[in-house]
Amino acid sequence: MATDRVKGHLDGLLLAVLETGPAHGYAVIEALQQRSGGTLDLPTGTVYPALRRLEDAGWIKGVWSDVGGRRRRTYSLTAGGRRALAAERRAWSAFSGSIGKVLGEPS
Repeated sequence: MATDRVKGHLDGLLLAVLETGPAHGYAVIEALQQRSGGTLDLPTGTVYPALRRLEDAGWIKGVWSDVGGRRRRTYSLTAGGRRALAAERRAWSAFSGSIGKVLGEPS
């Protein structure tokens, strides 16, 4: 799926992935692919800046660790991130319902 179709929804997608538990950036990308059945194959150049932006907003917290001799940043959802995710879900529900009404089969 084209990255431009995800625009406006990326924050919610990333927060939803991190809702299940802490993950490093590449694991977040893999989870998006797996949970979307392979349709969300986002490049690191899209995901990593978004993770940094979410961290700056206080919605996720990143912690550095050493794994196998390599430094890795693991992200987890904050309380503010949980509230933001709930708001993203409400917004998505309203948006997708409206689009469904327009794109659905005519009566």
